[in-house]
Order: sequence, then C-alpha cells, then structure tokens
Amino acid sequence: MACRVLNVSTSGYYDWLGRPEPPRTLRNKELMKMIREIHADSRGSYGSPRVHAELTLGLGERVNRKRVERLMRHAGLQGVYRRRGRSNPVHQATEEDLVQRRFVVAGPDRLRLTDITEHPTEEGKLYCAAVMDAYSRRIIGWSIDSHQDTDLVVNALTMAATRRPVRPFCIPITARNTRPGLSGSACGMPGCSARWARSVTATTIR
Repeated sequence: MACRVLNVSTSGYYDWLGRPEPPRTLRNKELMKMIREIHADSRGSYGSPRVHAELTLGLGERVNRKRVERLMRHAGLQGVYRRRGRSNPVHQATEEDLVQRRFVVAGPDRLRLTDITEHPTEEGKLYCAAVMDAYSRRIIGWSIDSHQDTDLVVNALTMAATRRPVRPFCIPITARNTRPGLSGSACGMPGCSARWARSVTATTIR
C-alpha cells in the first residue's frame, strides 16, 4: 500500500531497505554511544568541550569539536556550568626528588609520572591530569575537569590503579613519601595535599 502511494516499486523499496548505512552514519552512531557514556559518567555535567576533550585526549578519538557539539545538540545533551571561583596559588616544591630525574626503569608499573595540562575552550579552561607509566610511556589514567583541584589528580590516580595494578613500592612521582625505593618529589600542584597522600597510600602502595 505504501509503495503504491509513494509510487515506488516493491523491489526498489526492499533494495533500499537492504542497503548498508553510510560510513558517516555508522561513525555518528559510534561517537554517540561514547558521548552518552562520557556524559552519563559525568552525571550530566559535561558540555561539548569537555566531552570532546575526553574523546580526543582521553580516548584518542579523532573527531571535530563542532561534530561533537552537533551530535549532543541533536540528542538533547548539555552540560552544567559552574561559576568560576578563586584559584589556589601554586606552591613551591617542598620535597626532594628521590629519583634524581632518572626516569628509566627495568619494567612496567614501577614508576609512574603525573602532570596537568591546561586547554582553553569557549566555555573556559579545562584541565587534564594524566598518569603515565615510565617504562611503556603509555597514559594509564586521566581525569578532565574545569577546576584544577585535588579531585582532578586523585581521579586520574584512581583510574590508573584500577586499570593497571601496580608492583610493590610503586607510586607516582608526585607522591609524598621518603621510604627507600620509592619515587617521591614535591609537585607544586593540587596533588600535594593530605587527601592526595591518602589516595596514594590506598591505591598504589602494597
């Protein structure tokens, strides 16, 4: 009936129905699945810039920011924007560098390095904390937020500990510890806090 109304042959209709979806449509569906997961994991707080940062910086996806923005708009997904507060001053390093800048290790999961990078967006600055295994040079944990605080680095550390169980006496280079065999240095970052130290003890030292 529908074919007669639309003046389309039955064979032509089923031929159209059986055609595979275009690559762009399939890619959009793949991206949309990842976007929904990232948005849900953020409890609906991430807007398109942060979702795009998670896709590109965290997952290594190659995707244009405007494409992410368009897909989120069509899906009705948007972020929650917090008012900017006063930033905490950066303190000078307070602990010695026990690895003496020697970052070559004998195997994986023995020494981990952390750093925070700043990424300007239309919605303001985003900060990405990353944890890298010194042996494989792979990023094994990360966290992205609009605030450079302790949560940022603790979340990255927790992800790294969950994804890659560590060997005994392995802690991040920014941890506060002077025990022999451990790599410790003052970071001058939000990581240098009591909560950060507790997180290191709970997730990395065995």
